[in-house]
Amino acid sequence: MNLELLESFGQNYPEEFDGTLDCISLAVTCTFNKRGTLLAVGCNDGRIVIWDFLTRGIAKIISAHVHPVCSLSWSRNGHKLLSASTDNNVCIWDVLSGECDQKYRFPSPILKVQFHPRNLNKFLVCPMRHAAVMVDIEGTHRVIPLDEDSDLNIVASFDRRGDYVYTGNARGRILVLDAESLTVKASYKISQGTASNTAVKSIEFARRGSCFLVNTSDRVIRVYDSIEILACGKDGEPEPIQKLQDLVNKTMWKKCCFSGDGEYVCAGSARQHALYVWEKSIGNLVKILHGTKGELLLDVVWHPVRPIIASISSGVVSIWAQNQVENWSAFAPDFKELDENVEYEERESEFDLSDEDKSVVQGEEAQDEEIEVDVASIVRVAAFCSSDEETEDIGSLQFLPISPDVEDSEDTQASPHEPPIKKHRSHNIDLQGAPIGETHPLLNKGKDKPTTKKGRPRLEHRKGK
Repeated sequence: MNLELLESFGQNYPEEFDGTLDCISLAVTCTFNKRGTLLAVGCNDGRIVIWDFLTRGIAKIISAHVHPVCSLSWSRNGHKLLSASTDNNVCIWDVLSGECDQKYRFPSPILKVQFHPRNLNKFLVCPMRHAAVMVDIEGTHRVIPLDEDSDLNIVASFDRRGDYVYTGNARGRILVLDAESLTVKASYKISQGTASNTAVKSIEFARRGSCFLVNTSDRVIRVYDSIEILACGKDGEPEPIQKLQDLVNKTMWKKCCFSGDGEYVCAGSARQHALYVWEKSIGNLVKILHGTKGELLLDVVWHPVRPIIASISSGVVSIWAQNQVENWSAFAPDFKELDENVEYEERESEFDLSDEDKSVVQGEEAQDEEIEVDVASIVRVAAFCSSDEETEDIGSLQFLPISPDVEDSEDTQASPHEPPIKKHRSHNIDLQGAPIGETHPLLNKGKDKPTTKKGRPRLEHRKGK
């Protein structure tokens, strides 16, 4: 993929609907790998469908859980996939083999899981009504410390490189902790100078730069600079770079994310299938993408490299992209598009091997030198590498091999010795004070349901399966 040819010259956000990905099952959540070549979709029947995003075809189906998959996270090199289910189980999957490496049983429902951005042996878990938990793949865990108000409605996220863990609670308090020592490095409150508490719903980091956003219950998305937050220290009073909101409809936001380059912010409405795109630097609303009326949005993700958004509603993944217009003159300046056939007059020596009529040799044409083209060395593509990386990760998994379906003939017999199925390791994670017997929010029927319509079934209708 040549990124230079895909450059849109400034307009780096989707403009229109570009088809759907039907997983047969009802899709619940989705996430791209680091390069955006694979899209993992968690379904309500417990399966994980991995799409090859370049061919828009299913590359692999993993029968992961029995209950719906509520959260997914890719490892940095793309070889492992972390999943959480509504039955309180968290699993690590080998993407190539489709087998489970590790399984962790939690006492309470899991709202979010996230791999450490740089360390494959650690991941972050956000249980419902409990402090976030840092888990080592061998089964040991550490509980992320709470603030003085000890509010248990916690959301948490690693920063871009995994140096810090950012947590937010229902009282609008943000804590920044060192990922290794779990000591508090900075803290602040969202709504300064007001008595009311603004609950933090989610924290999302940009893939580029130092910005992150905080989605709160007051219908405002606040964008902060993490460098400024750390500089302010404990009990600081940092001001957000931008405050993004829908002033007309006062929309609540279900899911927010940054664009791949960190220049745009996308937010999905909690009441309808509508995506709002803002320019981060100015704060102006540049696009509203409207889906089918009456559908509820479940998840929104932005492609890591290209201006493409994937959203989930009514169990189907919708793709939003730019309108590609063929412009051949951009590649060949002398190319002319014709509305009708024109008789072409050939010059006398136009297709001759040597131009006999050419008398004067001018400029560079006089020196016909051989230029050696280097096709062996790999040039660093900035879009695929972090700012502290010199080269791309050669060992990363970008595509999944697909074996052709070959019918077995009568002569060929199945091999008697099949490779043994690798048994995964199970771990029980005991959390003090965690709520037991709670139902996952994904399984609860929402109070505000859209009018039922014919067509694709909604998640609520398949609750018991």
